[in-house]
Amino acid sequence: MAWCGSQGSAKVFGVPVFALSVGLAFLIQWLAFIPAYFLQTEKFFDLTGSITYISVIMFAFFMSASTDPRSFLLSALVVIWAVRLGIFLFNRIKKVGKDDRFDEIKPSFVRFLNVWTIQALWVTFTISAALAAITTTLRKQLDGFDVAGLLIWVFGFAIEVIADFQKNRFNANPDNKGKFIQTGLWSRSRHPNYFGEIILWIGVTVIALPVLQGWQWVTLISPVFVALLLTRVSGIPLLEKKADEKWSGQEDYELYKKRTPPLLPRL
Repeated sequence: MAWCGSQGSAKVFGVPVFALSVGLAFLIQWLAFIPAYFLQTEKFFDLTGSITYISVIMFAFFMSASTDPRSFLLSALVVIWAVRLGIFLFNRIKKVGKDDRFDEIKPSFVRFLNVWTIQALWVTFTISAALAAITTTLRKQLDGFDVAGLLIWVFGFAIEVIADFQKNRFNANPDNKGKFIQTGLWSRSRHPNYFGEIILWIGVTVIALPVLQGWQWVTLISPVFVALLLTRVSGIPLLEKKADEKWSGQEDYELYKKRTPPLLPRL
């Protein structure tokens, strides 16, 4: 990915800014891993992911020395998304106290390091299209792609924010303890926040599209990667498994699963 995205990239001391940005993503993760391992904590794992997005995108923007409106727009959208998600996830881990996914992983140096390395890969693949458009030497004026991409991003971002807000409010109500949410956007999709996430990265990719060239086209994998990650790996499968363990067999839960699609909202 670093090689593909570096084709046509601006350079600093002969090194493509795209490649340097990818290297920075891994460096931040590995540095954060050191105190996390010795303290045996995962509390700032998600926050570090958001900080990595912001750091990498700002590094790419300033190192490319571009005043290009498209670069500014892409940088702003990624930063807004990362700041919002980082604060949301950090507040959630503070309330819950821990992330039980890490219980068996933390004691192992190799396995715990691997998780942080995978997070760097997640950042790299997710941000790849935006990063290629920001660092490229090919510049074009804003056009219909940017308008369409921005509208798509706003739509996806709004869905993600509203879904997270609705679930937070539901969980904060003591009367809902031990229950599952099936109201608001959650009555239309079992994972509307993930649907919004996928949509907003499609918007980012649409904005980046006009300035991609050569091997940079490989970075179009960005929204595809996000979709596969959330629907096949760490998102929906894990949450569905936990939900089944809690409520499987309950009539209202089985009916909810039957009538509500896992991702694409029903009209």
